[in-house]
This record gives sequence, structure tokens and C-alpha cells, in this order.
Amino acid sequence: MSDQSKSLAIAYHSPYGHTAKVAQYIGQGAEKLDIHVQVMDIENIDWEFLDQADAILFGSPTYMGSVTGPFKMFMDSTSKRWRDQSWRGKLAAGFTNSGGLSGDKLSVLQQINLFAMQHGMLWSGLSLMPTGIQPHDLNRLASYLGLMTQSDNASVEITPPQGDLDTALWFGEHMALQILRLNSK
Repeated sequence: MSDQSKSLAIAYHSPYGHTAKVAQYIGQGAEKLDIHVQVMDIENIDWEFLDQADAILFGSPTYMGSVTGPFKMFMDSTSKRWRDQSWRGKLAAGFTNSGGLSGDKLSVLQQINLFAMQHGMLWSGLSLMPTGIQPHDLNRLASYLGLMTQSDNASVEITPPQGDLDTALWFGEHMALQILRLNSK
């Protein structure tokens, strides 16, 4: 079940590298099913790829209970696409990272979800039951709206913990399966 013509865009903002690391792991998970993945920082958006992709994953760190200022500017820069509804029917999902265990990450996922809904996109959550609360456990933060990871305000070389990164791999593979299911008819 592979199709290199199917594509996933991962658009993120990552001032300290943690969200970029998570984006890379999501991309690796999707590539396991031969989905063409392009991971892009919002500072260097490939608009053509974004517009043509079967799915877009949006990622932002959680800052003060919200997406970052630059990520909000990226969202605002899509207003012509919103007006034209050019992303209508495209699969969407979100992910976020914060230093704190909670950090109000849910509000960021809700903000990204609402953004995707305004574009007429189809939202896919994280349909993975938590396996525990230890740093090596999958979905240890028990999120369902999207992927949540934690960096403990530590360097990107040692955080997020392996369980969060393994959850990101799982999420990428899950999104690839959703792409293939939606496009199999």
C-alpha cells in the first residue's frame, strides 16, 4: 500500500528547534508508507507544494497559551486561500510542543483546528490510546485533538523524550494511512 504520488506537507514554526524535531519525526513516520513528505519552516514555505499536498500538518510551539506570533502571521497570510476555499477537503492535523507538562497546549491545538475548519479542511486527531505517563510511553500526555509533546525547557539534543518522538512517528504513519484511505477511491 504505497503511492509516491500522495503527499504530506508539514508546516511549522520552531524558534528553538523542538517543534522542528517533532516535525521531522512525523515526516519519518509518514515516509514509512512511501508518502512524499516535505517538512517546511513557515519562514521558508513552499506554497505550491502546500497547495498541492493531500494533507497539511500544522505545528507551533505553545507560547503563552497560543501559537507563536510568526505562526499566527503565517495563518493570516493564507487569507486568499481561505477566501477561495482552495484547501477545502484537504486533510489537516496539528501538533504542538511546550516546556511545561501542560503549558496550555490544548488551546494551541484548538486554535489550529479552528484555522483548518475555516479553510474547509478535514481534521484528523491523534487516535492513539495513552500507554502510560512515563517519558518513554506513547501519547503520555493523553491528547486526542492532535499531537502534544514536551521539552522540559531543555536542549533539543535531549528533548522531547523518546516516547513523545515515538508518538510523532506513529502520528506520521497514521496520517499517511489517512491520506491513502481518503485517496483510494
